[in-house]
Amino acid sequence: MSLFNVWIDADSCPSLVRNHAIKMSNKYDLKIILVANKKIHCDTIFPYEMQICSKQKDAADDFILENVKSNDLVITRDIIFASKLLNKNITTINDRGTVFDPENIVKFLSERDFNMQLAEIGLVKHFNNGYDKKMFSLFANAFDREINKLLKKCKK
Repeated sequence: MSLFNVWIDADSCPSLVRNHAIKMSNKYDLKIILVANKKIHCDTIFPYEMQICSKQKDAADDFILENVKSNDLVITRDIIFASKLLNKNITTINDRGTVFDPENIVKFLSERDFNMQLAEIGLVKHFNNGYDKKMFSLFANAFDREINKLLKKCKK
């Protein structure tokens, strides 16, 4: 039985991140659960659980929020969801290596709201700026740090 679970909000999570998280979770004997509204393929020989939710908006987020435990770790890019997780004191990181905390989530929520307002009036367009090795490296380092913090905490 694992000390804690690693949850991935998998709908928009890059495959490189999913595969790495699965590999490392298995190394530490942690249960990993991918949650999405459709089956997500992973190129890994390591076991993982896939939880498929309805296509209803925020169904995957809601499933994680209802089932996550205090020492679990969640990987998500969704700022609003990250804020809800922090309200439950859940360790939360994104796929670019940001570890969300009570201080920086306020800034991220504010930036998100501002960018949404700009998009609504047509001043900016949402675009995906890709995912590169530098972003993955930042994620891998943050993931490793947070896993080790949680392992130490659970073993006390």
